[in-house]
Amino acid sequence: MFPRPLRLAVFIAACAAIVWLSLAPTTALPSVNMWDKVEHAGAYCGLALLGAWTFPARVWRLAAGLFALGVGVEIAQSTMGWGRQGDLLDALANSVGIAIGLGLARLVGELPMVKSPARGE
Repeated sequence: MFPRPLRLAVFIAACAAIVWLSLAPTTALPSVNMWDKVEHAGAYCGLALLGAWTFPARVWRLAAGLFALGVGVEIAQSTMGWGRQGDLLDALANSVGIAIGLGLARLVGELPMVKSPARGE
């Protein structure tokens, strides 16, 4: 298992990368040929997975924090220039990604618990 400080550093770096990608001028971004909502959901799914790995006992706080981050980024986009615009559907896609990521994290976390002879099951 990786030490918690390393997991925390990876999670914070991922959050910073998502914020930068969300707020940078559109001309500074790499071109990705996917539907915008899939990009949002995928990014926040990844953040949720990393966050659940970092904070396994605080999943609801993590979900609330990531939701606030996603909505905050959309609000910031709506108030700035640089070719960005806030979108309610992007915030919804972020939320769907969070739910999928936390659901996957829970599923993966429960896999080792499926009938272990070592625990007498």
